[in-house]
Amino acid sequence: MSPCDGKVVVIEETLESEYFKDQRIQISIFMSPLNVHVNRYPMTGSVEYIKYHKGKYLVAWHPKSSTENERSTVVLKHQSIDILIRQIAGAVARRIVTYSKEKTSVKQNEELGFIKFGSRVDLFLPLGTKLDVKIGDKVKGLESIIAKID
Repeated sequence: MSPCDGKVVVIEETLESEYFKDQRIQISIFMSPLNVHVNRYPMTGSVEYIKYHKGKYLVAWHPKSSTENERSTVVLKHQSIDILIRQIAGAVARRIVTYSKEKTSVKQNEELGFIKFGSRVDLFLPLGTKLDVKIGDKVKGLESIIAKID
C-alpha cells in the first residue's frame, strides 16, 4: 500500500547502500505542502532497523535528496520479504517524526510517522516486484496499491 498521499516521481532500479547494499526497485512519492503528511506502514511486519540521518534540505524531488537530505530509514520484514521506507525532509519541511521502534510488530496502514510541509517517501522493494504504479500517478495512503510482492 502507499505509505502516504502524493505523486510518484521516481521508479528505478538502484543500489540501496544504507542497509541492503544491493540492487532494489526505488519508488519515490513526493508530498506537496497540500498533501496529508501522515506516513503509514505499507505492509505488516517486524521493524528490523531504524536510523535517523541529519542532512541538507534540498527540494524533495531532487535526485540527491534521498541520500543527502535529513531523513529517517525504517526496514520492515514480513516472512522472507524485507522493504525499506525512507522519510525525507524537503526544502520547506524541517521536521521528521518516526514512531517506529526496532523489534516491534506493526500492521499495514498503522501510522509510521509524519513529515511537516512537503517532503518525500522512498520505498526500496526487492527486484522482480510487480508494480501497480507508474511515474506521474497520484497515490493515497491507505488506498493505493503500490506493488504486489510474491
